[in-house]
Amino acid sequence: MARQLDEQIAARYPVGQRLRVLDVGMGQGTQALRLARLGHQVTGLEQDATMIAAAREALSGEPEGIRARMRIMEGDGRDTGVHFVPGSFDVVLCHGVLMYVQEPDPVLAGLARVLAPGGLLSLLVRNADALAMRPGLAGDWAGALSAFDSTAHIPRSRTDPDGGTPARAGHDVRADRRETLTATLAGIGAPLHAWYGVRVFTDTAVDGADLPEDLEPLLAAEERAGRTDPYRGVAGLLHLCGVRG
Repeated sequence: MARQLDEQIAARYPVGQRLRVLDVGMGQGTQALRLARLGHQVTGLEQDATMIAAAREALSGEPEGIRARMRIMEGDGRDTGVHFVPGSFDVVLCHGVLMYVQEPDPVLAGLARVLAPGGLLSLLVRNADALAMRPGLAGDWAGALSAFDSTAHIPRSRTDPDGGTPARAGHDVRADRRETLTATLAGIGAPLHAWYGVRVFTDTAVDGADLPEDLEPLLAAEERAGRTDPYRGVAGLLHLCGVRG
């Protein structure tokens, strides 16, 4: 996931350029802090008090220069119009957030609004076209059959790949179709530029399990599958990158 994002940033901006980054729903700040360490000016927006406290604690242990480059604010994706003027950011991240939003279109329009021309919008969403994969591979045939008839509101307890806000146990979460989001991104002036699959082979992994000894080839296989058809289309999550016109 981080490699995919870095690839898209490198393709659009000169090496060494300090970018203005907004991380909406930053969780405990893993991705935001990583980008601040790379020299970018990062604003993290989060509404969960526990996550904000964790992000601030992590930031407090960083050198002064990195602390100066990262700002943490309380709020969510619906608040961008309140906090920021149009064109405020070169890169906007919204990872693992839309699954909690019943009406994502207004949120996405707000994110596109704060993007500067040519800016990058990075989304991480649940893949509604592959909801039957996880229960099917686990042998839950009733769950797999049910998933064919529903594209949203399937309870799931996971943590997003950035270490951000978790999908809380017992809470229903949405999923999105790539085709629908492609049309939405075009409509808000940030058409889809690239997309990847995330968790093609590892979506059934147990939360908190020990890392396997063969982690390097596993990651290489995930990276390759996430870029390759038809594998990326059945990933548990989708990473979509739109570019502001």
